[in-house]
Amino acid sequence: MAEDGEEKLLATVQHIVQTLGSSDTMTEDILKVFSNYDGRLSLDKLYAARSAAAAAGAGGAGGGGAGEHSMAPSPPRPPPPAAVAVPAAGGRPPVTSMERTVRALDRQISQFVAMDRLIWADSADADAFLEAVDDLVGTVQELDAAGTNRALLDRADELLSRCMARLEDEFRALIERPDDAAPVVPGGFGSDGSDDEEDFGGGGGYGDEPIPIAKPVTDYDVVIDALSPGSIANVHQIARRMVDAGFGRECAEAYAAARRSFVDESVARLGVRPRTAEEVHASSWEELEFDIARWIPAFNMVFRILIPSERRLCDRVFDGLAPFGDLAFVAAVRTQALQLISFGDAISSSSRAPERLFRVVDMYEAVRDLLPDLDPVFSDPYSAALRAEVSAVCNTLGSSIKGIFMELENLIRRDPARVAAPGGGIHPITRYVMNYLRAACGSRQTLEEVMEGDFGANGGAPVAVDPDRPTSSLAVHIAWIMDVLHKNLDTKSKIYRDPSLACIFLMNNGKYIIQKVNDSELGVLLGDEWIKQMTTRVRRWSMDYQRTTWGKVTTVLQTGGPGIGGLPAKAMLQKLRMFNTYFEEIYAAQSEWVIADDQLRLDIRAAVADTVMPVYAGLIAKLKSSPETGRDLYIKYTPENVEAHIQQLFGGAAR
Repeated sequence: MAEDGEEKLLATVQHIVQTLGSSDTMTEDILKVFSNYDGRLSLDKLYAARSAAAAAGAGGAGGGGAGEHSMAPSPPRPPPPAAVAVPAAGGRPPVTSMERTVRALDRQISQFVAMDRLIWADSADADAFLEAVDDLVGTVQELDAAGTNRALLDRADELLSRCMARLEDEFRALIERPDDAAPVVPGGFGSDGSDDEEDFGGGGGYGDEPIPIAKPVTDYDVVIDALSPGSIANVHQIARRMVDAGFGRECAEAYAAARRSFVDESVARLGVRPRTAEEVHASSWEELEFDIARWIPAFNMVFRILIPSERRLCDRVFDGLAPFGDLAFVAAVRTQALQLISFGDAISSSSRAPERLFRVVDMYEAVRDLLPDLDPVFSDPYSAALRAEVSAVCNTLGSSIKGIFMELENLIRRDPARVAAPGGGIHPITRYVMNYLRAACGSRQTLEEVMEGDFGANGGAPVAVDPDRPTSSLAVHIAWIMDVLHKNLDTKSKIYRDPSLACIFLMNNGKYIIQKVNDSELGVLLGDEWIKQMTTRVRRWSMDYQRTTWGKVTTVLQTGGPGIGGLPAKAMLQKLRMFNTYFEEIYAAQSEWVIADDQLRLDIRAAVADTVMPVYAGLIAKLKSSPETGRDLYIKYTPENVEAHIQQLFGGAAR
């Protein structure tokens, strides 16, 4: 009875098909509807029943029972995929199993493509869509290999293009808005079993959504996981289909477009704004200092955290799909990476005023220290150019540092010898240069590297610094700057009309230079021999001062040796008056002069006292013992008075 019922059902279906199926396509659609409606109505059974009905109809016609007005029966149709062609009524071309497959896939895929929601919002829909995509890709490959039905291949290719466009939309949406997708059980592709929800940075959405990016840190051993393992599994499945279908480059571009906005916003939140070279060159140094202070931590954050995290994510999404993962990675990060690099280039090519040295050194060190960490991130041929760009900006910053030192030399040479330092004190150029070099030695290791021309050639490893190497390139350069400074000071000393004051000026500046060299690494760089030579110069200037200032005084006080006849009292009184005049002039002037160093001031006063006091005391003693002077002798300055005045020399306020 069950078999009779099934036969009646099949016969009924055949009657409906013959009545409504005015074309092959409609006939096939009706058969498919019935096969989906009832499990007893499989396509195999329907095709078999249709073939039997057609055979019976043909037999009846042969017996003469039908007549010319009888309906032409449908041609027999073997079940797919064994059937190659089905004769069509009315002389139409036969419908092959491949055509039926393409039509069926078209209907199925069109339903998914037309959805106004994410396909991946329903995991069952996503699985069905991926299965249909796999079937379509296989069909296209089979048609292409056969090469016998170009029209059908074109139709399948057009369907594939629509399918890939929808996949691309889903792909971008899953990356930009992963929370919109259906929940996926962790442990899919890319999950090593150790990841949990705390390891990932949330949705990675935009607008008012929080962006999962780390705040500025000093420990850069941090990874940003913008997608959960389940989301990564989903987008990987899509990427694999797109690559298999020959749309790998489009997939890479879609990935880059989706991630680029995240990278752009992350960099923007670090406070870095795009600046052209022209804008940098036109900006004040105060403004650029502010920009550099933001650039350095941003550069470290981007190249040590953000870009490696993007590389990790990209490698997981495109696992086994080279080279499209490399293309996607470079396209996602290149714009922001080059923006940061271009700022470094702009700073390097801008003004090389000496005050810029320290910030440029900071930038150079940030880039140099980063270079070794970039090798695993930019290891593929597509991103190697970015690695080269970072290395190039390191070189340009190093060249800028050398140029700044050259500009320091030019600044010293150009410093005019128009205004003398008051009281022979320390000249501002001396203070500036020595404090500048002393501060620069705080980065001695970096400067040694730059002056040697290595520019980070050791892969970021600092060059070895020999503590007893006064012949290094940096030492030679600094010694040359000191020589330029000495010549400039010598020129400035000629401004003073009084040769004695010129000596005081040179002594002050020379002593200041020695002090700054001794209490910093300048002493190591310049060496003991250079310090000895400078000390000798200061001693010579001291002797020149005593000779030019006090030589005529001591000459006036000479009264002849003890073996010579005594000088007349009148002559000795004349000498005393001359001494008083000279001494008052010297005291009036030199009590306002300056010797900045306390010890040097004491030494010069002691040397003057040792030169003047013995001969002056001798003159006073002879005058007192002379019978010609008697008790009416007037002595304006006692030896004690003279010595007290000497101790008040060089006490000028402007030290």
